[in-house]
Amino acid sequence: MMIPQSESNATRCDRPLVLNALALSHQYARLLILPGDTVIDATCGNGGDTEFLAGLAGPDGHVIGFDIQAEAIARTTDRLQKAGLLERCQLHVASHDQMLERVKPGVRCVLFNLGYLPRGDHAIGTRAETTLPALDQALALLRTGGAVLICLYYGGDSGFEEYQAVLDYIRTIPVRQFAVQKIEMANATNCAPIFICCEKLKD
Repeated sequence: MMIPQSESNATRCDRPLVLNALALSHQYARLLILPGDTVIDATCGNGGDTEFLAGLAGPDGHVIGFDIQAEAIARTTDRLQKAGLLERCQLHVASHDQMLERVKPGVRCVLFNLGYLPRGDHAIGTRAETTLPALDQALALLRTGGAVLICLYYGGDSGFEEYQAVLDYIRTIPVRQFAVQKIEMANATNCAPIFICCEKLKD
């Protein structure tokens, strides 16, 4: 016997579940971020994530963005202006390993989209020597219940050095203070990005 299914449930079940790293980072961010929160975009790029975070944080929230390329900050600024979200954002042409100097503790979420600037110079990208200190600082800035979300790209222009360094790093994060989750595609034929979530359990 076939059990009747409501129209809403049928629609929900027929919709594909997106499992790529960027979509997962946004799904987790929606669960984490509350209006009025302070959040960090550690790699602004073209501003897509910055705009997304600003929408979640709301008019009373605060988004702090970092990128080493002035071009990336200019693109992000333009995007935020067009969306009417620039007033709740503070952008820095600076490496993300300087966030501890510029941000107060109590951050709800830090988002890293590692790699290079889309439509930019592929020779300029995130590197282990700055990414690992930045991850240390991001974890230190989190409030209890907050999380660092990482989209880890590798292969081709992005190389494997940072990829391996980040995977080695997350294994050293204290288990009593943080829950660390890694999600990757099991049947990918290329170097599909990996999603990592580091949730702060207690100080």
